[in-house]
Amino acid sequence: MSKKTKIVSARTESEEESQDQARSLPEKWQQEIVDMGSATMKNSHGTIHCLTIVGQVEGHMVLSPNTKTTKYEHVMPLLAAIEESEEIDGLLILLNTVGGDVEAGLGIAELIAGMSKPTVSLVLGGSHSIGTPLAVSAKVSMAVPSASMTIHPVRMNGTMIAAPQTYHYFERIQERIVKFVAKNSRISEKKFLELMLKTGEMAADVGSVLYGEEAVELGLIDHVGGLADALECLYRQIEERKKEKKAAK
Repeated sequence: MSKKTKIVSARTESEEESQDQARSLPEKWQQEIVDMGSATMKNSHGTIHCLTIVGQVEGHMVLSPNTKTTKYEHVMPLLAAIEESEEIDGLLILLNTVGGDVEAGLGIAELIAGMSKPTVSLVLGGSHSIGTPLAVSAKVSMAVPSASMTIHPVRMNGTMIAAPQTYHYFERIQERIVKFVAKNSRISEKKFLELMLKTGEMAADVGSVLYGEEAVELGLIDHVGGLADALECLYRQIEERKKEKKAAK
């Protein structure tokens, strides 16, 4: 085989590898969605990771196989990997959750709030209970007009000790949630607590239900918008971060 023939063969093999990678990329995304409910996507704006938080946020107890869950032991290391990755530029969080384990949800929310990379959350359907801190944990929070958010006091299922210390413990947990939400949104602690303890709105519980535009008016969510708006906001953050890094050099 001549040198010219070898070069042509090498180029052909290289082109075939590129085509194979291009064909396998969507399959890789599909597998990520199946395994983790997330996917990494790349375009001219940058590389973003899309994470979904759906169903119940599962904590230390394993829920029924028939229950749709988001497992905190999957999400926490994933968030750490995204923060440390040199390839991923930003994180998009899609929320449709009924709530769940308070400490697991708050732990995930704290991790998101502590990330240096651009983050945008988008509430679709609902982000109830502990889903509220998750919704406000991103640098920019958004909700579609039909999205709903249920805000209510901390509660527990099962057996508990009926003693003053138990109720004090509930108050302390509630205080942690109120402070986190107020710190990561434009709503005050006083107003959020009022919504949490409101009576007369929910038939079988104490609390409030907010919808997209109402949540924005109260300062809980930053903007009303859809998927395209959330992605545009994330790309703007990515571009600003790139400019800051360039200026620092």
